[in-house]
Amino acid sequence: MASIVSKLKRFLHSPQGRQARARAERMARDPRTQAKMRGVLARFRGGGGRRPH
Repeated sequence: MASIVSKLKRFLHSPQGRQARARAERMARDPRTQAKMRGVLARFRGGGGRRPH
């Protein structure tokens, strides 16, 4: 049985994988997406300040 890594590599080299990668790269350059991810990371690091008591 193929490992997860080999399946992922095969997908990334397929046409659908290249499209997904291009879409992810575009989203990563978007300032709104970057702000969202900073908020998510801050929450995981304990700096979000939105935790229920």
